[in-house]
Amino acid sequence: MRSLISGLISGLIFGAGLALAGMTDPAVVLGFLDVAGAWNPALAFVMGGAVIVTFAGYRLVRRRGRPVLAASFSWPTATQIDRRLIGGAALFGIGWGLAGYCPGPAVASLGSGAPGVVAFVVAMLFGMVLMRMIARGRQVGARIARSG
Repeated sequence: MRSLISGLISGLIFGAGLALAGMTDPAVVLGFLDVAGAWNPALAFVMGGAVIVTFAGYRLVRRRGRPVLAASFSWPTATQIDRRLIGGAALFGIGWGLAGYCPGPAVASLGSGAPGVVAFVVAMLFGMVLMRMIARGRQVGARIARSG
């Protein structure tokens, strides 16, 4: 229960930070991507701040023997750049550029009830479910190929 409450509080702080920085406004993101027109550097400052906080946070956390709310750390183990990573990053970037939202700000913006935000989140969730179904289908296909 403590980890659930901790996650909720962290999510609320993250969402409030996104809203405070203006990242829930797709015009800010699209303005950042418009380098040939009315370029808005606000997103660069938000990203820079996030990189600094993340760098410092990881340095502090790595000094601990174990996490506060878990038995052990779950560090990422994947080190390869593959088609799936590149494809996912490209899809993310295209969606972000077209809609002006990425998942965090979109979820934080749901409270506005704006139809565009709701449509984006529904499409995002649909895409996530579809990708899981495709991945499971591939796993089943691989099992059948190995056993056959």
